Amino acid sequence: MGSGSRGNATIVLENDRGVLIDCGFNRKNILLRLQESGVDPRQLDGVFVTHEHGDHAKGVAALCEALSIPFYASFGTARKMEWTEHPLWRCISSDQVTSVGGLAVLPVVVPHDAEEPLQFVLENSAEKRLGVLSDLGSLTPHIVNVYQRCHALQVEANHDPLMLQNGPYPPSLRARVAGNFGHLSNQQCAELISRVQWDGLQHVTAGHISEKNNDRALVSQTLSQALQCAPHEVSLLQQDQVSDWRQL
Repeated sequence: MGSGSRGNATIVLENDRGVLIDCGFNRKNILLRLQESGVDPRQLDGVFVTHEHGDHAKGVAALCEALSIPFYASFGTARKMEWTEHPLWRCISSDQVTSVGGLAVLPVVVPHDAEEPLQFVLENSAEKRLGVLSDLGSLTPHIVNVYQRCHALQVEANHDPLMLQNGPYPPSLRARVAGNFGHLSNQQCAELISRVQWDGLQHVTAGHISEKNNDRALVSQTLSQALQCAPHEVSLLQQDQVSDWRQL
C-alpha cells in the first residue's frame, strides 16, 4: 500500500479475505489505496501492528473502528498507543501463532527502538510463507532462523551508511538510525537475503527506503548482487504508489 517514513501498510490476501500489516496512513488515504488495489475494505479481517511509531500505527484504530475489525499488537505497543482498554485490540506475543481467516500469522521479536516491536511471517494452508521485515536495526540468529524457507520476502533497505553519515540528520538521529535498534542498511538487507536465499524464494521486495539517506539506484545495485540478477530487476517499493500484486 506504500512504504517509507511517511507511512507503511501491506495487504495480504488469501481466498479473497485479507489482513493488513500496519496502517501508517489516515483512514481516507488507506481506503483510497485499497480501492486502487481493487480491494473492498470489507474483505479485511484485521490489522497486525509491528510497533507504535506513527508511520506504522497512526491509522490503525480509526480504520478498524470504521470496519469493526480487530487489530493485533503486542502489549508493549498497545500500552504505548493507549489501546489496552480498546475493545478491538487483541494481544499477541512473539512466537505464538494467530490464525485469521486462511492465514497463520507468526509474530517475530526484532531489535528496534520501540516498546515491544514485532515483525511477521504469514503462512497459508498450502504452506506458502511470506516474511515481512520493515523496521529493525540488526540481524539476530533468531531472525535469520525464522525467515528461512520463505517463498516471498518484504524487507527494509533503509539507508546507505555513507549517505546517512553525510546527510542532513543531526548526529543523535544518525546514530539512532545506524544503531543496532534502528534500521537496516542496504548492505544488511543484502546480507539477510543471502542468508535466507533458497530455491523456493519467488519474490523479494525492498521497502522503507529513506528519501534523505538513500538512493534507489544504490539499493538496486547492492541487492542485485545478493539476488544474482540485474539491478533493474530488483523490486523496490515506493512511498506514494501502491505496488503491483505478488502471487504465491
